[in-house]
Amino acid sequence: MTFDLTPEHAEHPELHPVIEELRTYLDGELADHERRHGLRHDSVYGREVLQPVWKRSRELGFYGIHLPPELGGRGLTASQLGVLKEEVAASGRVLGHSVLGDMGGPLRVGPIFRFATPYQLERYLRPVVEGDRACCFSLTEPDAGSDVRAMRTTATPDGDGWRISGHKVFSSAGPFADFAVLVARMAGDEEAFSAFLVDLDSAGCTVTAGEVPLSGQHIEADIVLDGCYVGPEQLLGRVGDGLRIGIGRVTANRLLHCPTVLGSTRRLIALTVDFVKNRNVFGGPMAELQSIQHKIADMATAHYAARSMTYDALAAMDAGRQPTTEAFMCKLFVAENAFRIADEAMQIHGKAGMVQGSEIESLFRRLRMFRVLTGSSEIQKNGIAKNLLA
Repeated sequence: MTFDLTPEHAEHPELHPVIEELRTYLDGELADHERRHGLRHDSVYGREVLQPVWKRSRELGFYGIHLPPELGGRGLTASQLGVLKEEVAASGRVLGHSVLGDMGGPLRVGPIFRFATPYQLERYLRPVVEGDRACCFSLTEPDAGSDVRAMRTTATPDGDGWRISGHKVFSSAGPFADFAVLVARMAGDEEAFSAFLVDLDSAGCTVTAGEVPLSGQHIEADIVLDGCYVGPEQLLGRVGDGLRIGIGRVTANRLLHCPTVLGSTRRLIALTVDFVKNRNVFGGPMAELQSIQHKIADMATAHYAARSMTYDALAAMDAGRQPTTEAFMCKLFVAENAFRIADEAMQIHGKAGMVQGSEIESLFRRLRMFRVLTGSSEIQKNGIAKNLLA
């Protein structure tokens, strides 16, 4: 794997037409859509802005492209999906999260297809793939983040179904979703957790605006349940499968979030290279200063190392292996180095990078969050050490 700020992805020749079509859409039609709506990363927007992107991306073959052909996709490998996620992030598009289906779409529900009943496939999942419905994933609670077993949301038996009460936070895509994949503790058994498909317009279920995270994005929701009834047909998998479904999804996402972050660091480096070439200081281009050259070299080297280890782990996954330790390592290394790259980019840009609304400042905030999201760096270190010392 070689280094390039606009990689040819020579190791994936079968993707070249898709990559070119994707870049054209991101920089053309999608960019125009964002300009018409005056969107920035901290803009407040509704489903009426997002759903046209879901539908158009589906028409172009991007939305759900990773799914098997019988579900309308192209059956991409993890490495191939990683390439496309990297390209989307490198474009810097505000609505990039809706092109492949991260924002409540096929990438959100893909890992649960294998647990779904035929009824659930038709009622919930296929409409998501078509861009007609959207979902969110609800696991985190105010006092249950990394320690998911501390969750207090409880499902109490009621006839053939259950009544769910509790409070979920940081449900990404919640403001736009029709239903949630929600994990709850089973009443009467403190060690049993189950996953349910909860319609968000159900009686006893209230969706409220969540806290705005450091990124400034208005994409989070709180889900408050007060005796919300779910029937047996809404149980995902078996009773007691909730953590396996929930944490299993997090484990897969841990590695597949890395290409998105790598796309963002690619963009940071590209923006910085362009900036120093065109910024004059002390009578010449900033790019001629050795101190700046060294910073650029360090940024590019860290990106190359993080990218290489990520795609190595994705290749292992494609080969049928379970790169659990490697996934922890990738998340740790990518998160820490991405933030260092963002910090150096801001240092080089100076005032131009620190003002609110600048792309450098926006990327800096989002990449700082990645050191915590899908498991903090400390959690990744715990996982690495546990596996090595077992």
